[in-house]
Amino acid sequence: MKTIYLVRHGQTIINKYDKIQGWCDTPLTDKGIADAKHAGEVLKNIPFDIALSSDLGRAVDTCDYIIEKNCNHLTLQHIASPFFREQFFGFFEGMNSDEAWQMIGGPHGCPRRQELLLKEKMSVIKDYIHEADPYHDAEDNKAYWKRLDKGFKLIKELDGAENILLVSHSMTIRSIVSRYAPEIPLVPGPANGSITILKMNDNDIKVTEYNKTEF
Repeated sequence: MKTIYLVRHGQTIINKYDKIQGWCDTPLTDKGIADAKHAGEVLKNIPFDIALSSDLGRAVDTCDYIIEKNCNHLTLQHIASPFFREQFFGFFEGMNSDEAWQMIGGPHGCPRRQELLLKEKMSVIKDYIHEADPYHDAEDNKAYWKRLDKGFKLIKELDGAENILLVSHSMTIRSIVSRYAPEIPLVPGPANGSITILKMNDNDIKVTEYNKTEF
């Protein structure tokens, strides 16, 4: 059984200004650094066997701040992978969040993100994002999970790694929770620096904690 401590990266500049941030990247704010350090403090006594993150800078930096505080920091290896990136939003990257979600959810009677998250599964929302993108470059559900499943395959193949740190992104955490624990409401979403815990065996993944900042 593997335990995955899934952390959302700290606040970024684009988060602060409430814009869509998928594969585009901006630095952590001072608050974002504090978010990361707080997560590190909460998790400092978990003897991580390996640290994984999205390869986007905000996730890499958050992971490094967490590692600095960990009891295994002297030997802990950090692997950054595109498998754990955020949803790719295509045309909507960097757009004002309210404007983007109006375009995505408006045709389906949900002009606000929260309304859409309360009404639809993440799998449906991903297809809406792809559909609404004028270039159709945004990931749909099939493309997204083809990528993420490669990440989970990587984790399964990590022999001897039982406690795993994984730093990723808001929509990705929501997507994982939606797939493996659909009974958990996705509103509110995971806070910057929050911790979600997954238990993985050969056949299944269970979500045992969601969106925690303290234990």
